[in-house]
Amino acid sequence: MDAVVATGASVNIGAPPDLVSQGRWVSQVQTKLHCWAAADPDRRFDDLFNLVHHPATLAYAWARVARNRGARSAGSDGVTVARIEADVGVSVFLDDLRDQLREGPFHPQPVRERKIPKPGGSGKVRRLGIPTVTDRVVQAALKLVLDPIFEADFVRSRMVFGRFVPGAGSTLGVVAEGVGLGENFGGRRSWFLGLVSISAGSGAACACR
Repeated sequence: MDAVVATGASVNIGAPPDLVSQGRWVSQVQTKLHCWAAADPDRRFDDLFNLVHHPATLAYAWARVARNRGARSAGSDGVTVARIEADVGVSVFLDDLRDQLREGPFHPQPVRERKIPKPGGSGKVRRLGIPTVTDRVVQAALKLVLDPIFEADFVRSRMVFGRFVPGAGSTLGVVAEGVGLGENFGGRRSWFLGLVSISAGSGAACACR
């Protein structure tokens, strides 16, 4: 797009005809955005929103939402992916969403709260907020455009925050084992802040509780 960056570098915004081509187009745009961000950390991206509501971005975002495990769940409006496909049509839905984003009347809807039992049989529950399908598509489109820019800042170091559960085989568990935490937690669940430094050739990692 001609106005994506102030320096005049552009992204071709011609709409690809099918999902495979749309995915390829999105990937090419992401590569350009990442390269620009990595080459100049102070670069200002002036007009990213046109990429967010681009037909290819929205179509690819829809595909991600539709194949997600939560696609069967409705948000506060009661609408599911299947209902949109059957009653509205994906093309009509995405065209209408694009018009809302371009013209300005789009507003995110309240999430539907669902209580899910916590593991372990404690009887406690955690609250899960389920956005509407429309909001999920917009979130996915935003992520597609913003991820490659911010990822350029996290290439050398990543901050990870989460719950460490010994033996869970999670990413956090792998990090913890890599820095010698392993079973030193004595089976306790602990919150920790992990900093993984991926400096050139070192592969060093450290984590702080």
